[in-house]
Amino acid sequence: MIDFRYHLVSIVAVFLALAIGIVLGSTSEARNGALALLQQSSNSLKNELNATQAKSDAYQAQAGAQEQFLQTAEPRLLARLLDGESIVIVTEPGAQGSVVDGVKKAAALAGATVTGEVALQPKFNDISAANGSSLSSINNSIASTNGTVLDNGSDLRTNYQQQAAQLIATAILAKTVIQPGLTTADPQTVLSYYAQAGYLTVSPAQVSRPAQLAVLVTPQAAPSGGPDDPANQVLLAVAQEFAGASAATVVAGGMSGSTQPGSAISALRSSSVSGQVSTVDDADTTLGEITVVQALAALVAGGKPNSYGISGASAVTPVPMPSASATATTTPSTTPTATGKAGQKK
Repeated sequence: MIDFRYHLVSIVAVFLALAIGIVLGSTSEARNGALALLQQSSNSLKNELNATQAKSDAYQAQAGAQEQFLQTAEPRLLARLLDGESIVIVTEPGAQGSVVDGVKKAAALAGATVTGEVALQPKFNDISAANGSSLSSINNSIASTNGTVLDNGSDLRTNYQQQAAQLIATAILAKTVIQPGLTTADPQTVLSYYAQAGYLTVSPAQVSRPAQLAVLVTPQAAPSGGPDDPANQVLLAVAQEFAGASAATVVAGGMSGSTQPGSAISALRSSSVSGQVSTVDDADTTLGEITVVQALAALVAGGKPNSYGISGASAVTPVPMPSASATATTTPSTTPTATGKAGQKK
């Protein structure tokens, strides 16, 4: 007697054979259809790629034309905008050289004089206890010589860096032009203390005289520790002291670093220090270097600090644009900064 399971297996085998036959019989047709579909998809993707490339080429051409226009217009846009003003440039470790060069070029076109460049070294950003003790010793030595009253920093972690920035700022910056013959803190003497200990370098060999304006150049790359990284926190302390000692301070960085999460520019913009300095996040472009000078001019003319650029900024450039006639030149000081009180804040 034939088992029911035998019938079931036979029926399944018949249907399986039928299915295999159908598949084998239609393989050629299915393959041709699949190839046609793939070819159609490939052609569509190629068309999309070509269209995207054409748009990219058009944008690059447009950007090139705009850059060429700005380079041509820059001398006129900046002419006499900072006539008679002086600027000191301070760079953070890892600052982008092209930003520094652009600021110098734009300052010259605006009629300003760069009194020198102070490059802070990685040691300045070291907030360890051992380094803090060394920096504190230098700060106290300079303060006792000058009779400076050192302020307590707004952040205990960067207290010694902020006190150092206070002493440096009062040596290389003044809100108004210092008349010849008045007694002031000697920039080179103060800077030499920190230079000999490896905290900074000065270029050229010395800062010729106190400047009224300051530009702080941020690192090219965002620090690994994010917004709370010691490098960012030290920058905030330095910017705060420079803002208090100058007629105007601008913090500038390039697009590659400023657009990264946790960058120095973004950390500053989210802090209380943003109300004391202006920031520019695209200073490695012609537009950005123009904006740095315009931002300084706007502050000198009595404008409020603002954020400029392309990444989280309030505006691309100052609006309305400052003009030479609207920029108030800092007047010479008739009150000497007495030796012994050079760094005391009111």
